[in-house]
Amino acid sequence: MKINRVQELWKNHQFAIGGWLSIPSGFSAEIMAHQGWDVLTIDMQHGLVNASEMVSMLTAISTTNVTPFVRVPWLEPGIIMKVLDSGSYGVICPMINTPEDAERFVSYCRYAPQGTRSFGPSRAVLYAGEDYSQQANQTVLTLAMIETQKALDNLDQIVSVERLDAVFVGPSDLGLSLGYVPGNHEEPVLLEAIETILKTAKSHGKKTGIYTLTPEYAKRMIKLGFDYVVISSDARLMVAQAKQVLADFRLQKIK
Repeated sequence: MKINRVQELWKNHQFAIGGWLSIPSGFSAEIMAHQGWDVLTIDMQHGLVNASEMVSMLTAISTTNVTPFVRVPWLEPGIIMKVLDSGSYGVICPMINTPEDAERFVSYCRYAPQGTRSFGPSRAVLYAGEDYSQQANQTVLTLAMIETQKALDNLDQIVSVERLDAVFVGPSDLGLSLGYVPGNHEEPVLLEAIETILKTAKSHGKKTGIYTLTPEYAKRMIKLGFDYVVISSDARLMVAQAKQVLADFRLQKIK
């Protein structure tokens, strides 16, 4: 079976650098995949991506060695099964608030006897290899999003769930849940919560990931101890570069 590069990085005590895909396009996904990320996550929660577009994006990512992840819209077995059958090597699930949520999430991602995932790996076999069904339970990664006060209250029990591979911090929703404006990732209470998530997950042997907006913030999180950082998104990077090009142009004198 094709290796999961994120899993290999973690085994070697290295961190993974991730990009984020919110634009529903195989072409833009392919462009992003050729830039050297370790992993790209297709966002089906807040991005505009539907199931058909997801498949074309996964296919585009497959032109490289980048590992494909998908963030599903919600904790629902049907869509989790579909993204795995389509070839995603990691599932990021939003709003995991209780250990029961985490147990259901992990179960939906694993074939029996470890879980309740239905069999029919369609494109996953084309991507991963004919032995997919024998190796999927050990290769596909499960990442539970911690992004609410309720999740913080239940954190120790959530990260105790067997076969949950990692937690993934959603700073905007977490900040909102804590009473702050989303997008400001510098609030001291939010930073304290992020450190609590990191330390608690590590104490239970779980890997940790976080969404960041800038390379500088991502580096801070790596130095703090995170194993996986996402830096911005395709749409945000496009906006930032376009603004910079126009600003640079307007500052120059035209002779």
